[in-house]
Amino acid sequence: MSQQLNWVPSTVDTEKPSAARMYDYMLGGNHNFAVDREISERALQIQPQGRRVALMNRAFMRRAVLFMIDNGVRQFLDLGSGIPTVGNVHEIAHAADPSSRVVYVDNEHVAVAHSQLILEGNDNAAMLHADISKAGIVLGDPTTRRLIDFDQPVGLLAITIGHYIVEDALAVFDAYREALAPGSFLAITHLTDDFNETDGEELAEFMKKSQNNVTPRTKDEVTALFGDFELVEPGVVTTSQWRPERDTDVSGTPGEDVVWAGVARKN
Repeated sequence: MSQQLNWVPSTVDTEKPSAARMYDYMLGGNHNFAVDREISERALQIQPQGRRVALMNRAFMRRAVLFMIDNGVRQFLDLGSGIPTVGNVHEIAHAADPSSRVVYVDNEHVAVAHSQLILEGNDNAAMLHADISKAGIVLGDPTTRRLIDFDQPVGLLAITIGHYIVEDALAVFDAYREALAPGSFLAITHLTDDFNETDGEELAEFMKKSQNNVTPRTKDEVTALFGDFELVEPGVVTTSQWRPERDTDVSGTPGEDVVWAGVARKN
């Protein structure tokens, strides 16, 4: 534990798995505990493509951020950002424009502690410890207001976070969309059980063993989260099908990606 003290808050229950640390493990990260690795391996028995799903999801996020940058966005609000791994939003954005501003939001203690460590001294990126389902608190927090000008376009990222909002997901997304200026973009990835290759209900039941319940949603339900924003081509598809950089990056069947993905613009 001595090697972990700089990123493990004393309040963290190291015997209770969390989705953020499981995702870190799936991506090959080091900020997870034995209990996270154990339950992740058991989850892989339900979804053997789990690691690839995580990587495809991460790759989609990168493409979505670059797309937003190409369309003039220079400030990002990343909801449920999780534990930092290589290729974070601020790294992608700052490589394109060092003046880009990023606010990460999460309520997982390890994710918050580690993010604050790596962002120390970075004036253009910050970590907010908050529940993303409380949109008013997130949007009104001084950290958010310091870095995000809501009179200008914002890139709102909801990457694999909507399925953790069990109740009133539409109302939560409505509140965030309402706060954004025209020219803003919303990117979403969301777990589904639409495909025969996956059993979202079984995975949702399994995740009750962690700190995070999961609610899979259909394509229509995920599309509804974009509200009246205009979907950019190719619309709501699975992660590997959204503007792939190489044909070899696309899954053999859509169900292998497990999640729906899309980007939409506020006109």
